[in-house]
Amino acid sequence: MRTDRLQRDFGVELRWTVFPLHPEIPEEGMELGDLFRGRNFDVGAMLQRLAVVAGEVGLPLMARTRIHNSRRAQELGKWAEAMDKGDQFRRGTYHAYFAEGRNIALLPELEAIAEAAGLPKNEVYDILAQGLFAAAVDADWARAAALAVTAVPFHLFGEKTLVGFHPYEDFVKLVAGD
Repeated sequence: MRTDRLQRDFGVELRWTVFPLHPEIPEEGMELGDLFRGRNFDVGAMLQRLAVVAGEVGLPLMARTRIHNSRRAQELGKWAEAMDKGDQFRRGTYHAYFAEGRNIALLPELEAIAEAAGLPKNEVYDILAQGLFAAAVDADWARAAALAVTAVPFHLFGEKTLVGFHPYEDFVKLVAGD
């Protein structure tokens, strides 16, 4: 990933902030066409652009028509960070969702992702039921709103931002001050 390379090349430390892209999506998910119905938005063009970008950076991406709610995965991501397993959990969640099309709102899927990341899957339900990391996600959502984040990926370095998918050279300019 470009951010991994940036960390290696420049010693940049990343702070991951989760974002409520579509918090209104129900647990069972919904069709992308239904989500954007009535809006002047070309879902097909968005999916094509995403496929091109994923291909450029070597990320697996399956063709899909459904979108799922990521709130629970975000809460577990904060738990994973606290357990020093944030990268493993984020990568597992990405792969489950984008490469395999799994519904990351469902408890069995989240348990499998957690276990693959080296986390105790038997704790997943309690973490979510007790809302142990809900406040951390709420704080991230508030930070995203304060920064006026409206799209992902969103990168912030000092006061400078980089929104959307960009080549590595743009990240270098962001951190090097060019």
